Amino acid sequence: MKLHALWLAALTLMAAGLPVMSSNSHIVPVAVGDPEKCKAASDLLLQRHGIYIQPINYPTVPRGTERLRITPSPNHDNLLIDKLAAAMVDAWQQLDMPLLQPLAAE
Repeated sequence: MKLHALWLAALTLMAAGLPVMSSNSHIVPVAVGDPEKCKAASDLLLQRHGIYIQPINYPTVPRGTERLRITPSPNHDNLLIDKLAAAMVDAWQQLDMPLLQPLAAE
């Protein structure tokens, strides 16, 4: 897998204010922290945007650490990753989940 897609996805999602978790693998996990909202976000992304992202809930992860599991591939170019970030921001807003504040320009 090209590291470019992995890093581009993680950086683009972070820049959009999404709570990207660190990872030592090809997975970009995005923290949700609530099992119902995690499943709802996955459903919303599929229904509204045609994007399937796997929700990861207990018992795979401890309660309170629910997350979405994103696996970018070399086929995910800048345009697709930008669309993903916009779709995820939409899902966060629809589900009233907080976005992180982007870093201020220096």
